[in-house]
Amino acid sequence: MVSLMVRRKVFGIVLAGGEGKRLMPLTEDRAKPAVPFGGDYRLIDFAISNLINSGLRQIVVLTQYKSHSLDRHISQTWRMSSLLGTYVTSVPAQQRRGKHWFMGSADAIYQSLNLVNDEKPDIIVVVGADHVYRMDFSQMIDAHVESGLPCTVAGIRQPIALANQFGVIEQEPGSVRIARFLEKPRDPVGLADSPGEVLASMGNYVFDAEALVEAVSRDADREGTAHDMGGDIVPDFVSRGEAGVYDFIRNVVPGSTDRDRSYWRDVGTIESFFDAHQDLIAPLPIFNLYNREWPIHSQQVNQPPAKFIRDAKGNAGLVTDSIVSLGVVISGATVTRTVLGPSVVVDSGAVVEDAVIFERAAVGAGATVRRAIIDKDVRIEPGAQIGVDHVADRSRGFTVTDAGITVVGKGEVVR
Repeated sequence: MVSLMVRRKVFGIVLAGGEGKRLMPLTEDRAKPAVPFGGDYRLIDFAISNLINSGLRQIVVLTQYKSHSLDRHISQTWRMSSLLGTYVTSVPAQQRRGKHWFMGSADAIYQSLNLVNDEKPDIIVVVGADHVYRMDFSQMIDAHVESGLPCTVAGIRQPIALANQFGVIEQEPGSVRIARFLEKPRDPVGLADSPGEVLASMGNYVFDAEALVEAVSRDADREGTAHDMGGDIVPDFVSRGEAGVYDFIRNVVPGSTDRDRSYWRDVGTIESFFDAHQDLIAPLPIFNLYNREWPIHSQQVNQPPAKFIRDAKGNAGLVTDSIVSLGVVISGATVTRTVLGPSVVVDSGAVVEDAVIFERAAVGAGATVRRAIIDKDVRIEPGAQIGVDHVADRSRGFTVTDAGITVVGKGEVVR
């Protein structure tokens, strides 16, 4: 079957202006979508890879908060040929509609309508920049066109007990039309075919271009709005009976397995960010980075291969259930259930367990790192400990979450 999207011009908008307060201190000096993930990637790479793999070739990334590293990553990584008018480009807030920055995701699109007017697309795909998943948007676009509705919201099945964490979609019986869109409901109704689940909004949308332009323009003139796509724009379409839902369970990505087919994780908190990394390193991963039929693209850094060597005393190290990036050197250390970013050094006798360590961090001889996230350029001195004594961690100014995850910010020295 030929996809319906080939007969329509489709434009992609990635919303990447969020501040990411719940990921502090990882977002102290960078935008949330620029946070490293899985060793070699940035969070935004998942959204853009999904759009590119789905056949979209004109994509803008709307940025705002501490966007320098994000803008640099996009310009260095996502280079498209201009021969056929294809591009991925970051667009910062420019105060085009008044002396104010983006006041919400809907306002970001409203202030960027010049981009839509330039391209004159038939359909606009709007996605967030901070979720980890694989999705073939061409299938959602086909479903959107077939529905005849101007707005389609991607929904993912979640346990009903977690409904109070999401925007929840209730369908009209026997239809894809959305009857109600409930923000974090306390008394949700389960799905007809699965009473223990609800459909939660993934933050991914497909719109008829004209309808989206009209909706964000109305919202700009409305009082009492947060100018939010999920909180204001979608409910506006629902109130007029013009919104449909696309169940993510219908989406089949090439190369996926039953284990990882419907994987989607919002990594907006330290706990979910940490847990998503644990999903990567299982022997049969819940999310498989090694699907070559639907690759997640990122910047290809110029680094030597990873190296595992004996230390000066001839002691061999041990690395198990871990992801190791280019440029890593492990010398007589023990690394377990850990993701190591590029150019990380782990020295003799060090023990690293259940950790996520970003680029160029160094773990000194005899040091211990447990259940921790270590940002780039951190130096953990010989014999130091992180994640062993949470009281000591807090006293040194490091973040320790309720789940017992210690986070060391960029460039810190741990003694």
